[in-house]
Amino acid sequence: MEKKLVETLSEAASSMGMTLTDRELNLFSIYYRNLLLWNKRINLVSAKSEGDIPIKHFIDSLTPLPFMTNKSARLLDIGSGAGFPGIPMKIVAPPLKVFLLESSHKKASFLKHVIRTLKLDEITVINNRVEHLMADNSFRDSFDVIVSRAAFKLPELLRISTFFLANDGIVIAMKGKSVTDELKDASHISETSGLIYTSCHDIRLPMTHNLRKIIIFKKSRTL
Repeated sequence: MEKKLVETLSEAASSMGMTLTDRELNLFSIYYRNLLLWNKRINLVSAKSEGDIPIKHFIDSLTPLPFMTNKSARLLDIGSGAGFPGIPMKIVAPPLKVFLLESSHKKASFLKHVIRTLKLDEITVINNRVEHLMADNSFRDSFDVIVSRAAFKLPELLRISTFFLANDGIVIAMKGKSVTDELKDASHISETSGLIYTSCHDIRLPMTHNLRKIIIFKKSRTL
């Protein structure tokens, strides 16, 4: 299975204009093994088959990278779950300083285990709820990039992001194909939060051809 995993990841990444190194493919293989093992005990992914993981989770997690000019940014992954997209992004862009925010203690334990197993540096798990973290000013205006993979509706994500983002920082929202209503609902929040809508990009995942949307906002001022 791991040979097939490596072949699938290599082919899929290539079709998106990326080349995964042997190191990166090895780390994804280890990640994959641990994900399957822990998924037997806690609900990390709801893949219908093992074949869903390489494209639906690993490759999908890499889609924000082309839209980031600063590959050594401080990045906050809100609602990281099983580590998507933060851990795959860290694997492919090691200079990133990644923070994984996850409220579930069990999932946070998995994230810490994977980080240790993969020997990743400058990646931190924050086991806390968003609202509790926002009550403490320690992380206010602290991040260059905030990324979230369908963990929140856009209006709520923008409310949260304006607290954590540094000036000129960006929010990258990873969404499915139906976001028209969310964008409409988010327009007022955007205007009052200092987050300016900059772009929306359609991404077709390789092999599955599932449509993803990358929606980007930029923080234009410090509130």
